[in-house]
Amino acid sequence: MLDVRRLVLLRELSIRGTIAAVAEAVNFTPSAVSQQLSALEREAGVPLLRRAGRRLQLTPQAEVLVQAAGHVLDVLEQAQSEVEGSMPTVQGRVRVAVFQSAALALMPNALHAMATAHPDVRIEMVQREPETALHETWIRDFDMVIAEQYPAHAAPRLPGLQREDLTTDAVRLALPPVDTALAPVTSISDAEALPWVMEPRGTASRHFAEQVCRRHGFEPDVRYETADLQTQIRLVESGNAVSLMPDLMWTGRTTTCRLVELPERPRRTIFTVVRAAGSSSPAVTALRAELERAAAVVGD
Repeated sequence: MLDVRRLVLLRELSIRGTIAAVAEAVNFTPSAVSQQLSALEREAGVPLLRRAGRRLQLTPQAEVLVQAAGHVLDVLEQAQSEVEGSMPTVQGRVRVAVFQSAALALMPNALHAMATAHPDVRIEMVQREPETALHETWIRDFDMVIAEQYPAHAAPRLPGLQREDLTTDAVRLALPPVDTALAPVTSISDAEALPWVMEPRGTASRHFAEQVCRRHGFEPDVRYETADLQTQIRLVESGNAVSLMPDLMWTGRTTTCRLVELPERPRRTIFTVVRAAGSSSPAVTALRAELERAAAVVGD
């Protein structure tokens, strides 16, 4: 009989690429991981790993076991959800990855509602970029991700993940107050010669913002780059930059920015993703419901 824990380590190796990365993920030493994988080879009776330079490659037989390990983990996760569903109260742990504007606008109300209605649920939240968090949810680092999708920029679709849309918000041009602006500007066309602040390259928001500028006939002068939208807002308010900003960032706060509707009136979609195997978890279901209520309040 194959050891399930060793199968999981083999699956981790297929995902993370190195023994060291697996050891860090599962809180083992690298030598302990190597020993467990060697024991799995003896159990399977076939070679599972081969050297390719300094890296390890999985054999075709190992790939079969990796797929089986995924199925086993799905069954165990579904069983855990059913056990939790049989309890008289909602309980368990939900690990959530969330991007900044959703963390600011949606999570506070949702967390408070969960603590009040379901005190036996432990929620752990980490801020992550959506593209990274979707993959990390697929590999089981998180149970849920709150992610975003910009127009004409589809979010990754990974097998075994279940998506539910929460809300949409407008993306508008954020301009400095008239008295602090470096130059007169009232539209995105006027912003061609001004400094821009954007998120780092590779993010969906950066790609979207650059494409918007190019559709309006210019390449943005991106002098400031930060993933912190609060910093972006301060740079705009102080007259040092312009930006494209989603409306969710204004939840619960005022601003001196001038907000200008873009001609195409783009809207961003905010959604949750969980693994299908864990979607029936009472804790996951309850948190999704509270996030929907929080999104409805913000959208009103």
